[in-house]
Amino acid sequence: MGAAHSASEEVRELVGKTGFSSDQIEQLHRRFKQLSGEQPTIRKENFNKVPDLELNPIRSKIIHAFFDNRNLRKGPSGVADEINFEDFLTIMSYFRPIDISMDEEQVELCRKEKLRFLFHMYDSDSDGRITLEEYRNVVEELLSGNPHIEKESARSIADGAMMEAASICVGQMEPDQVYEGITFEDFLKIWQGIDIETKMHVRFLNMETMALCH
Repeated sequence: MGAAHSASEEVRELVGKTGFSSDQIEQLHRRFKQLSGEQPTIRKENFNKVPDLELNPIRSKIIHAFFDNRNLRKGPSGVADEINFEDFLTIMSYFRPIDISMDEEQVELCRKEKLRFLFHMYDSDSDGRITLEEYRNVVEELLSGNPHIEKESARSIADGAMMEAASICVGQMEPDQVYEGITFEDFLKIWQGIDIETKMHVRFLNMETMALCH
């Protein structure tokens, strides 16, 4: 009885921290155990068991993001060697769909958190800025997985994305300023009007709950 009560208390705490329902937490826990091989933590090599992720052109960046201390809310830099279930839920919460009960301020906060996760994927050295070359490279990597886009076309689209990012960022600078890269505030402007809510999903985890996949 005591153990059951303790477990239910733990679930309630996780519901409050992550915004997932108790049913979603239970389903995510089953997936966590599948990935970890029934171990209490997941390491990077455990993601080799995810076939859909293996085909993703930015696979290494996605896996790295799961262990990034910034996304785990454990510090401004560094990478964890392994993550426990609560860490796993923290990461998965970035992919949680917008709740229809949210007010405008909550929706904006949720969107900002999703974009912060994406920003950290681009900002690989954790310096708080993304160089235009880093931005261009990630866009090109994303497009490289599309069989309908030729390599040269992908590079041209990536170059266009880089130039658009530059025009947004440089346009905000004073004549005597030196460009140091895209800040998070710039990044928010670059993604303004883009439906990030439906683009960030967890299909590669093959979740049973459809609401978590789209």
